[in-house]
Amino acid sequence: MLTTTAYGLAIALNLMCLLIGARFLLVPRPAAAGYGVPAKEHSVYLTIKGLRDGTYGLLGLALLAFAGARAEAWFMLVVALLPLGDTLIVLRNGGTKAVAFGIHFATAVLILLTAALLFAL
Repeated sequence: MLTTTAYGLAIALNLMCLLIGARFLLVPRPAAAGYGVPAKEHSVYLTIKGLRDGTYGLLGLALLAFAGARAEAWFMLVVALLPLGDTLIVLRNGGTKAVAFGIHFATAVLILLTAALLFAL
């Protein structure tokens, strides 16, 4: 049960990174609005965010498939810094607390929980 939960959460989070990355690449302005800080125009930074998130999703899936749960756990532990940083970015740039904490901070907590479950295997 623990193994299924840990792997399931890790796979789901990595797939969500891929989805978010694809969204920023394909429809950057709506993706930025969903992030919590709307973009007034298309910026290269939206493309960079799409590539960053997509790459992290692919890397996480590759680690899980080829290196195992422990490597994925360390990866998740480090990657949790990104949504924590996103929380601060949203708060500092006029985004709502609901988005900052309800999306970004909650994501960081879920990533840390997943890392803990993977370490427990």
